[in-house]
Amino acid sequence: MKGVKKHFEEEASEFDNIILKLVPYYTQMIDALVSAIPSKNSDSISIIDLGCGTGYVSMNIKERFPNSNLTCLDFAENMIAKAKFRLRKYNNVNFYLEDITKFDFDKKYNAIVSSLALHHLETKKDKIKFYKKIFDALEPEGVFYNADIILGSNEALQELYISKWKEFMAKSIPGDEIEDTWMTKHHEEDWPEILIDQISWLEDIGFKGIDIVWKYYNFAVYGGTKPK
Repeated sequence: MKGVKKHFEEEASEFDNIILKLVPYYTQMIDALVSAIPSKNSDSISIIDLGCGTGYVSMNIKERFPNSNLTCLDFAENMIAKAKFRLRKYNNVNFYLEDITKFDFDKKYNAIVSSLALHHLETKKDKIKFYKKIFDALEPEGVFYNADIILGSNEALQELYISKWKEFMAKSIPGDEIEDTWMTKHHEEDWPEILIDQISWLEDIGFKGIDIVWKYYNFAVYGGTKPK
């Protein structure tokens, strides 16, 4: 994770521009993530954004739930600084500079969201353990949704996913940069998992109403609800 943190610190100033070139239909994906949070009891809703980055997801949350109590968590100081600036006009926002895996959930949340962060957990065991930690940190009827990169269920689908991803990036990034920079970082720093496997893990942990809210090849928004 040290290498990942270093890159996020270096890329913070350009992250908002870079992400639009790297992730297909990024704004649509984030809209699906935020829209999946139920609006019932929105006046008192407590939400945490795990790996908040520059605060784009958090800003969308505050626009949809202006009276929410929002916690923004990231381990890159430069990212948190950008998020604080972006969210400066909103009330009831707290920021924590910390690795999400080491964060002590000292309260219960009505909604826990994350975007493009959990695939950095290196092993299946790490991810299942963290999903369980998320489940335990939710209020009854609280929701968890994740927007992230995923693997195809078989080799043919994975080849298709990567091909479509590169096809999207090629609209604004030179081919040599795609291979030498972004695909290299992907192979070195990303540990995505098969989506259906992750759905099964969430079910085993105890989540109900699990669904795939949005998907474009190797990017998806998925999650579920903690029962009463």
